Amino acid sequence: MIVDVRTYTLIPRKQAQYLELFEKRALPVTKRHGLELMSYYVSYIGALNQVVHLWRYENLADMEKKRAARDADPAWGEFLSLTEGMLLVQEDKVMRPASFSPIR
Repeated sequence: MIVDVRTYTLIPRKQAQYLELFEKRALPVTKRHGLELMSYYVSYIGALNQVVHLWRYENLADMEKKRAARDADPAWGEFLSLTEGMLLVQEDKVMRPASFSPIR
C-alpha cells in the first residue's frame, strides 16, 4: 500500500468555497473512478488556509491508472475550472507505511 499525501494552501478566504466545490463536484468523480479517500483535514492551528487529504492506493501503477481515469472525466475538468485561482501552493508526497504502522 502507498498513501498520497496532498497539502494545498488556498488563497485566503477561499477555503469554504473550495471545500464545498470539492465535496459536491470532485468527491463524486474520485469515487466513480475508484480513488479511496482515507481522510481530509483543514488547518486549525499553525499554517492557515490549508487542506490536507490522504488517498490510499495499492501501488504506483494503481495510482496512475485511477488518476488517468479521473483526469479523463469531463466532470473533473469542470471541477478544475471552478476552482481555478483558489490554490496558492500544492504539495504532493507518496508515502509507504513503516513495518510497525497500524495502517498497512
